[in-house]
Amino acid sequence: MSKTTNMIGGLLLAASLAAPAAAQDGTASWANVQQSGVLRCGAAVYPPFVSFDPLTGEYSGLFADLCRMYAEDVLGVRAEFVDTTWDNIVAGLQANRWDLALALNQTPQRALAVGFSDAAIPDQISLAYRQGNNKIPATPASFADFDVDGVTVIVTSGTYMDRAVTDAARNAEILRLPSGDEARLALMSGRGDVLADPVDSNTVYVASNEDWATHIIPEPALSRQGMAMGVNRSMSYQDLQSLNFFLEELRATGRIDAMLQAAVQQIIDENQ
Repeated sequence: MSKTTNMIGGLLLAASLAAPAAAQDGTASWANVQQSGVLRCGAAVYPPFVSFDPLTGEYSGLFADLCRMYAEDVLGVRAEFVDTTWDNIVAGLQANRWDLALALNQTPQRALAVGFSDAAIPDQISLAYRQGNNKIPATPASFADFDVDGVTVIVTSGTYMDRAVTDAARNAEILRLPSGDEARLALMSGRGDVLADPVDSNTVYVASNEDWATHIIPEPALSRQGMAMGVNRSMSYQDLQSLNFFLEELRATGRIDAMLQAAVQQIIDENQ
């Protein structure tokens, strides 16, 4: 064997020893996270659940705060946020690029690919639109009132809103955009007529644009699910229970509701 081969072999061995344990055996566990000292949280920005300040480089919002709390208070490690998109957040979790996927809605399709914690909050879709839009009835009540020829429904690609609208729409056009910010700008600029978004996100959006925007929660529901933390399917029941007990305590004491309301209010204040 040549010296070059020996050198390459030595470098590969050193790299494998330096890699986090989760990358070596493909198993997601809190013991591996504690060994690495870092809880990696896959973060697709969607206020008020996950927000990002480009000036400070800081993540905030309900699920970002939950990630930090679980990392520091339970695991005794630091949280590290890994930027991703809704189109890639599940694939990244499957590939062990992050340990938690933040603000992931519990859908049966996703459950075939990844695991879930218990829901941190309930979630459903609301429909935001411009007041006075003559394509929309004066008092819409259901998605059918928007699902007409000539109406464009805006969704963020890869989200549960995308799937729900795709399944329900028969006549309306669907405009899929890569981020929530682009989706909201599309409604503001008139590229689309209706924005299908989580009710808390649309509450913030409408409050920040109350001079022209409004929204409804359609009945029957377009989608109503739990919003949770996504985990790799290889995670053990015992490890998942640790995360579930953490969330259960925060729900029972009202802290999650208070954290969500604080995140909502912060965004409203920043936009006034």
